[in-house]
Amino acid sequence: MPEVVGKNGSDILITIGGMVVGSQRDATIDESSDVIDISSKESRARRIVPGRYSSTLSLDALYVPDSVSYTAIKTAMREGTLVNVAVMDNNINIKSASGYVTSLSEEYPDQGEATVSITIEIDGEWTELTGGT
Repeated sequence: MPEVVGKNGSDILITIGGMVVGSQRDATIDESSDVIDISSKESRARRIVPGRYSSTLSLDALYVPDSVSYTAIKTAMREGTLVNVAVMDNNINIKSASGYVTSLSEEYPDQGEATVSITIEIDGEWTELTGGT
């Protein structure tokens, strides 16, 4: 049986609009489904079915104000434009989606690195890519 080897998070990068987000430190993709309660008085047990699917991409990066990718993200946030995002594993796109930048926070701590936090709400679903595109 082959040995199962986990992935190094450093091998995974996020691109927005075809550009790698510079100085990435952390990225999280959350996927969830709402719950629809279809219980009735006939039973004490709760009955549910899956409801609406949603996904959010959150990432943190070092604050580099003159970065082309940061400027594009800031513009998309302020103008409310749809962005294309992709997840790359060792320079191969493995999934993609479109979404809106819904949050952009800059942090400037005393005696610490300046960072940005970005949240993108996915419009629709992620597309799993085979063979990379």
